[in-house]
Amino acid sequence: MAAAKPAAGASPLKMVALVVAWYAGNTLYNIYNKKATNMIHAHWFVAAAQLVVGIVWSLTMWTTGLRKTPNLTAADISACIPIGLMACLAHAGSVLAMGVGAVSFAQIVKACEPVFAAVVGLLVPPMDVKPVLAYMMLIPIVGGVGLACVKEGKGIDINVTAFMYASGANAAAALKGKLGGSVTKALKGNKEKNMDSANVYAVVNIISFLCTVPMVVVAEFSTLKDEWDHAVSEHGAQALIKNIALSGFFFYVYNEFAFAFTSHVGAVTSSVLNTAKRVIIIVVSCVLFNESMERNTMIGSAIAILGTFAYSLTSKKPAAKAKTS
Repeated sequence: MAAAKPAAGASPLKMVALVVAWYAGNTLYNIYNKKATNMIHAHWFVAAAQLVVGIVWSLTMWTTGLRKTPNLTAADISACIPIGLMACLAHAGSVLAMGVGAVSFAQIVKACEPVFAAVVGLLVPPMDVKPVLAYMMLIPIVGGVGLACVKEGKGIDINVTAFMYASGANAAAALKGKLGGSVTKALKGNKEKNMDSANVYAVVNIISFLCTVPMVVVAEFSTLKDEWDHAVSEHGAQALIKNIALSGFFFYVYNEFAFAFTSHVGAVTSSVLNTAKRVIIIVVSCVLFNESMERNTMIGSAIAILGTFAYSLTSKKPAAKAKTS
């Protein structure tokens, strides 16, 4: 019953507006992210720069008083570090996957996220056992992604690097959800912490950036100046900065709206709409970036996405019936 109260307080118009903003922001993020990663081959740097945009936004909201500043202790921040690390890996994995491969392919692989979430739920305590039917729905998800990787006349033909990055993003996202559930619930439940959904995401975003910086230094620092100069000479500084900045802005905005929407609905509704979102991104990316979709790819992606949809519907455990005397 407690979960229904937030939903009751949100008007249908507000819910529709949140979904529209979430979908629009996510679609625009994928467009500008692909443009940015096409321009500069320093994708860890792009991922870090995108997070900076969100940090600037959060600091502006806090310093102007438009949003309450989080009131966290050192213990609270420490508890958020694992969540921020997983958020860092999930974000960077997605950026790298779409940087080295097609946006549509990355989205197809990311449809496998429920598979990773199911495995994490069983392996990481406390154990989260889903209904048997939900586990059965993982079969079409894996099968659909597998079919999408089979090219007619060529057999299995995939971008292995993009596949590995997207799978890593799936694993990190699943761990983030598992590790962060109890922490964020406790923070949001304490009014003195000033940690609503927007501030929870803002704090995780800052920690995610701090975790991304070392990877930029290790993986790209030695070549970053040359890559930047090459990108500027070929595309111009204004276009490069614009695409990185807009991708960062829309990344933060769509996540904030998604967090706000999720706080008003159950996990199943949120998961279903997150699945539908992938369809829009796949179609838009195919049109804008001329990404080919062969018959097997279309059929396989449809099966995987429908499997994800079915998993979302069947993964919720039935409510325990109250005992009657």
